[in-house]
Amino acid sequence: MTLQDKRVVVLGGTSGIGLATAQLAADQGATLIVASSNPESVKRALNALPASTQGEALDLTDADAVASFFAGLEPFDHLAFTAGESLTLLEVASMDLARARKAFELRYFGALGAVSSALPLLRPGGSIVLTTGAAADRPGAGWSVSASICGAMDSLVRALAVELAPLRVNAVKPGIVRSPLWSDQSPEDEQALYDETAKHLPVGRVGEVTDIAAAYVYLMNQGYATGTIVSVDGGHVLV
Repeated sequence: MTLQDKRVVVLGGTSGIGLATAQLAADQGATLIVASSNPESVKRALNALPASTQGEALDLTDADAVASFFAGLEPFDHLAFTAGESLTLLEVASMDLARARKAFELRYFGALGAVSSALPLLRPGGSIVLTTGAAADRPGAGWSVSASICGAMDSLVRALAVELAPLRVNAVKPGIVRSPLWSDQSPEDEQALYDETAKHLPVGRVGEVTDIAAAYVYLMNQGYATGTIVSVDGGHVLV
């Protein structure tokens, strides 16, 4: 399987899982377009990716900006939505509904808006790969909002696979991954999270961004998969 001569758009593709996905797609011969909200992150990504890569700073919660971004692109083959911010962990007893609503803006409505705007440009035989999370299946205390977003993404993938057929729509469901997702914690707390999680996982370690990137690229290449959610969680749901 290869992405040779394919055009791939990675939203959130300038750091973490998204950048790893862009790098792996480039290794398979893809031409890349990456976007994220942080201009400095875009600059760093463009320095790390092939010279042919296009990059743009883009607020994925701004529907007009997203529509304008896609209007400026040529047709392409695959869309990956990997964008995310630090997880919103909220306890129900002290729930901040404004924060809860805001959490859906990027991860759910941002993805839905991107799919809508990208649809006219996706070539036959192409695909969309979205992002969900293991919290949908095994949430912890304080994860009601984040788990709900993941559950909504699971349902969205299946609905879009039916509505947009024969265009393929799939998703990747990561577990705990060593990535900027946890950057709101101190380095010590972040490492403690990884160490404690690793003790309980069947694989004995937390995920790396390259582990997860492989699943996005697999789904781009796998022409017989749609409505599929690939879990890459180190066995998180089993323990």
